[in-house]
Amino acid sequence: MDVKQISVFLENRPGALYEFTELLKKNDINMRALCLAEISEYGVLRLIVDDNYELTTVLKAEDYIFKATPVLAIAIRDEPGSLVNILAALKDAEINVEYTYAFTTKHRDEAYIILKVSDVEGGHKALSQAGIKILDQEDLEKL
Repeated sequence: MDVKQISVFLENRPGALYEFTELLKKNDINMRALCLAEISEYGVLRLIVDDNYELTTVLKAEDYIFKATPVLAIAIRDEPGSLVNILAALKDAEINVEYTYAFTTKHRDEAYIILKVSDVEGGHKALSQAGIKILDQEDLEKL
């Protein structure tokens, strides 16, 4: 039903993101989407990857602080106004969007949005009822 986003705490210093992405490369982990936010001395890197099990195994072995969070992954038409339908369905169900980020792939007519919402199950239901295509972890692994 939902997708697991992995949030990793990185030191806020030159080279920290480089070192982390080198670690992913070394372990053949492919990022599908990312969002980096600064919080004083640390950055929070939110990731969608092709293999969460492998990522969490590597993070544990390398002593990274991380957290898995359920999020919704949505496929939308890559055209103006597509996001409005998603937000309307969530608004009507009184579900708050806490944060979002987007990504594209080789598909010509689709973009993808990651949504952290206040009620993942309720958001899934509201979006499904609105006819919005919701992806699961397996779908993301195939992109």
